[in-house]
Amino acid sequence: MGRFETDIEADARRGRGAASRDTGRFERLSRADSHDGWDIAEEVRQFRTEVSEESPRSLINYVRSPDIPFDRSINPYRGCEHGCIYCFARPSHAYLGLSPGLDFETRLVARPGAPEVLDRELRAKSYKVAPIAIGTNTDPYQPIEKERGIMRACLEVLRAHRHPVAIVTKGTLIERDIDILSDMASEGLARVGISVTTLDRDLARRMEPRVPAPARRLHAIRRLTQAGIPVRLMVSPVVPALTDPEIERILEAGAEAGADAASWIMLRLPHEVAPLWQDWLEVHYPDSAARVMARLREMHGGKVYSSTWHKRMRGEGHYAEIIARRFKLAARLHGLDRPTQPLRTDLFAPPPRAGDQLSLF
Repeated sequence: MGRFETDIEADARRGRGAASRDTGRFERLSRADSHDGWDIAEEVRQFRTEVSEESPRSLINYVRSPDIPFDRSINPYRGCEHGCIYCFARPSHAYLGLSPGLDFETRLVARPGAPEVLDRELRAKSYKVAPIAIGTNTDPYQPIEKERGIMRACLEVLRAHRHPVAIVTKGTLIERDIDILSDMASEGLARVGISVTTLDRDLARRMEPRVPAPARRLHAIRRLTQAGIPVRLMVSPVVPALTDPEIERILEAGAEAGADAASWIMLRLPHEVAPLWQDWLEVHYPDSAARVMARLREMHGGKVYSSTWHKRMRGEGHYAEIIARRFKLAARLHGLDRPTQPLRTDLFAPPPRAGDQLSLF
């Protein structure tokens, strides 16, 4: 049976990014809400966040993509309550038989055993140390982390092993963990990337409904850097004809907040993200929709997205080159183009456990 769109009424999805919960690309059947035929007003039931738990057998995910700067990552959670409509990780929910739309931001999976599994994997004799990336798929500092604390527990494991970590987040809850991160940063073991997509509070609220406001994220950069934690400002994603006019102002604001580096990624629309994004665009910015999509197709050979290595993050063509040049010039102007120190790997040493035989040397 083919997939078809099942838009959910606005009151039921208030504060959410997606407007539908279409089934993922691997499902044979689709689902849709239907009126029962009775002419009786029914109460609108809002989508609430539901959290289930998973016991991971392994945690470190090894990455073989040649166009990203890390080779391993971990994810304390599946799905993300931040609800960013453009999130390229949405299609991963289809592997769970869930919708990359509303399910991705309302039906979350916590992995409470992650710290113990991480500790076990770092102690394996075959393990070779290299920086672990966290937040490259779903945000480790999304709202449920406040109650669950899985990310903090993973950081405690990494600190105990003196293992390097690079974190990407939009969540200001990271300020809670400044004590751990500052300890690690003082030894060259931690770096953070904070994503600021726009400085426009209204646009951010529509596009990233449960993410802290842009000014609040800039304040988080300031707090982290004041604690000695190096922070990269991530202008990601750049949305053609919608957020790209802000590139220079975002870089200026990030530099003023204390960021020491900057990077950017063009809007990516893999699999189910494309129709979700286009629906959102038509509702919130109908006058810009055609121009945004035309730019994307221009950068991807007539398609809304191409997954070709080394091109998927930036696109190609005249418009992509202009964005790259503007970013480079602005980053240089604000001192955000200097090379950063690589995270240290030479300090890695699994801590002794109760009952371990002590070394004589």
